[in-house]
Amino acid sequence: MCKERLERKVKKLKKDWENQEKNQIKKLIEVRRGDRMLENDFLSTEEEKKLREEVKDFVASVDPKLLRKMDANEIDYPYEFLEEAARRNLLGLRFPEEYGGRGMTWTAEMVAMEEVGVLGMGLGCSYAMVSIVGEAIYRFGSEWHKEEFLKPIIKGKKLSAEGLTEPRGGSDFFGTTTKAEKKGDKWILNGMKRFIAGGKTADFYLIYARTDPNAPGHKALTAFIVERDMGVEIEEVYNLLGFRGMGTARIVFKDLEVPDEYRVGEVNGARIIFNRMMVPERLTSAAGAIGTARAALEVAVKYSTKRKAFGMPIRNFQGVNFKVAECMAKLDAARALTYAAARAADESDKGKADPRRLVSEAKYIATEFGWEIVNEAMQIMGGIGYTHVYPIERMLRDMRLAPIWTGSNEIMKLLIQHETYKLMGLPSKDRDYEKDANDWYKEVEKVYE
Repeated sequence: MCKERLERKVKKLKKDWENQEKNQIKKLIEVRRGDRMLENDFLSTEEEKKLREEVKDFVASVDPKLLRKMDANEIDYPYEFLEEAARRNLLGLRFPEEYGGRGMTWTAEMVAMEEVGVLGMGLGCSYAMVSIVGEAIYRFGSEWHKEEFLKPIIKGKKLSAEGLTEPRGGSDFFGTTTKAEKKGDKWILNGMKRFIAGGKTADFYLIYARTDPNAPGHKALTAFIVERDMGVEIEEVYNLLGFRGMGTARIVFKDLEVPDEYRVGEVNGARIIFNRMMVPERLTSAAGAIGTARAALEVAVKYSTKRKAFGMPIRNFQGVNFKVAECMAKLDAARALTYAAARAADESDKGKADPRRLVSEAKYIATEFGWEIVNEAMQIMGGIGYTHVYPIERMLRDMRLAPIWTGSNEIMKLLIQHETYKLMGLPSKDRDYEKDANDWYKEVEKVYE
C-alpha cells in the first residue's frame, strides 16, 4: 500500500509540474512579441524600436545557406548580404541622408548592430565596416572622398576594409612600419598589413603609414585611401578558427603609388583619425557580441525546455537554470553599458565629454561576457552543442575572436585605468570620503613611502 501511495503521489507531482510548466510557457509566449525574447526595448526610443523591427525582418530574410557556405569557406565575401542591406537602406545609418544614410544616432546603430550580430561575427563585421571606414571618410575626408567612396559603400556599390594590424604587432598601432614617402604629388607606399577582414575582395582600403621616420609614432602617421587596383598584392588568405567567408588576408604594398588627393586628413595627423575610428570599431564589436551571445542563449534556453533527463526537462535543474540566470544578467549588463556608451558618443558629437572610457568598457565587458555566455550555452546543450547539429559551436568559434580584435581587452583595460586615474586627478565637488573614518585625522599613520 505504501508503495502504491508513493507512486500515486509521484504521478500527481509530475502532473502538477507539467501543468505549471505549460502555464509558464504560455505566459512566456504571451509576453513575447514576434520572435522577441532577450532584448530590452525600454532602453530604446520609438524610432529605435521601429528600426529593430526593420532589421529583424532583414535578418530573418538571410538565407541560412549563406552562413553555412561562409563557415565552409566556400565564398570569399558575403556580397549579397551587403547588397540587400543597402537595398533596404540599412547601411551607414548614422551618416547624413545626402550621402545615403539616415542621419540616425549611435544608439540606433547599436540596435541594428545587435540584431545583425545574431548572424555571427562575419556578417556583423561586413555590416559594421561601412560605419568604421565611413567614419574616417565622413569626419576627415574631402568632399571628393565622400562622393567617390562614402556614398558607394553606403549604397553597397563598393567594399571597404581597413589596414591596422601588421606582422610585427597589432596592439602597438603607433609602431606601424608601413611607410609612405612623398615624391612630387604622389606617395610611394611600402609595407604590409595583415588580418584584414575583406582584404581579398575590398575595392579600397583605409591604410595608415609612417610619413615621418624621425617623429614618435603618434606624430608620424598619415591615413590614405588605397584602391586595390593601384597594385595591392594579396599574399595570404588566412584559414581561421571562426569568422570565415570574409576573405581575411595579408596585403602588401611594393612601391605602390598613391596620389596625394587620396590622403585623408593632415600629413602626420592620423592619430586623430585612428582615435575617432575606434568609437565605431569598439561599439560595433560590443553590440555584435551581444547579438551573437543572445542568439546562443536563446538556442540553449529553448533546448533546456525540451531536453529531458531523470524524467523532467533540464531547465528544472538548478545547475542549468542558474546558468541561464547568470547569462541573462550578463547579457543585460553588457547591453545597458553598450547603449550607455553609444549615448555618450551621441553627446560627444554635440561637443560634450569624450566617450573613450565608456566605449572601451563596453567593448571589454560585452566581448568578455559574450564569450562566457556562448560557453555556458554550449555547456547547457551538452554534447549535442559540440556538433554541427546546432549553431552553438560556430558561434563559439566566432566569439573567440571578439576579445582579441578592435583592440584586445588587455588594451581596453589599459585605456580604462588611464582614463580613471585622469578623472581622479580632476577637481571634484564630491565629499571627502576619507573623513568618514573614525581616525581620519591621524596623518602620522598614513604612510605612503
